[in-house]
Amino acid sequence: MQRQIFTEEHDAFRETVRTFLTKEVLPHYEQWEKDGIVSREAWLAAGRQGLLGFAVPEEYGGGGTTDFRYSAVLAEEFTRAGAPGLALGLHNDIIGPYLTGLATEEQKRRWLPGFCSGEIITAIAMTEPGAGSDLQGIRTTAEDRGDHWLLNGSKTFISNGILADLVVVVAKTTPEGGAKGLSLIVVERGTEGFERGRNLDKIGQKSQDTAELFFNDVRVPKENLLGERDGAFIHLMTNLAQERMGIALAGIAAAEYLLEITTEYVKEREAFGRPLSKLQHIRFEIAEMATECAVTRTFVDRCIVDHSNGELDAVHASMAKWWATELQKRVADRCLQLHGGYGYMAEYRVAKAFTDGRIQTIYGGTTEIMKEIIGRSLLA
Repeated sequence: MQRQIFTEEHDAFRETVRTFLTKEVLPHYEQWEKDGIVSREAWLAAGRQGLLGFAVPEEYGGGGTTDFRYSAVLAEEFTRAGAPGLALGLHNDIIGPYLTGLATEEQKRRWLPGFCSGEIITAIAMTEPGAGSDLQGIRTTAEDRGDHWLLNGSKTFISNGILADLVVVVAKTTPEGGAKGLSLIVVERGTEGFERGRNLDKIGQKSQDTAELFFNDVRVPKENLLGERDGAFIHLMTNLAQERMGIALAGIAAAEYLLEITTEYVKEREAFGRPLSKLQHIRFEIAEMATECAVTRTFVDRCIVDHSNGELDAVHASMAKWWATELQKRVADRCLQLHGGYGYMAEYRVAKAFTDGRIQTIYGGTTEIMKEIIGRSLLA
């Protein structure tokens, strides 16, 4: 079906993104995978190309648009290129709203120009060794010491954790923590007591640095509180819908691309003297995946439009996230199977997509958490 949500401006932007991938990302990606981290120069190049800070006001160097369709184009093209390591979506769509929506004027002047130029790479630190989707379990503390916060604790699985110059840390600012006692504290590179642990060895997304972070008596200036004191839970809930939409976008784009390359493969690959595509079972597999992708794409595109208009709620974002990522997982598995032994070879895109995409049903809130959100809304 012909998609109807994009304009000529979005199509032109798509070409810009493809050119950027061709020139600045794909020639270096194999080396980044070996290194376990992308080059800072790629971030600076993204800034020069206008791929950072779409929603940041122009006065701070951003694009000045709240049209989420530009983020959708970026996510789709990076997914199709198989290049999740350069986490521009994390920077723009997950961390960006905290800075544009919660920062004081002084904080915006201090952080947003570098955010848009690529000189300041960002991360958000929620997950801890003992607390994942359940924010109630966070143990990292920020103690009010009058003129500063004293931050202690640790975080894990933090994307951009090694590269990040600015980390938004979720910490307890009351002894109880939980929904009424968490705050967002911004820690900057070089702050004494802030240390990075291992660049974690994952089964996929090898070039995306994912790290442990440690905070040992870190003195954070009072002016680095982001948003309201003890207000982090509400701030996080407000912005999670966009995070989940970004993950859903990557999910359906990956499924569509896998279906595309697998359709071509079964046309060319022969077994028993004829192409695999002549076998009824193969045709049924392709038909099922194509139908699932078409139905999912229609729903996700509607969510994109609703979100651009400020009308998307947390429940529908959760629906999009769990459905699109579970579809991605199923399609990756079935497409790998249809590739046979070649599908298990690392140089084949289907194998890389299988491992790179497996995290999709986990981060940003697991499938189980998404179903809980939806179920509560219907049965409250």
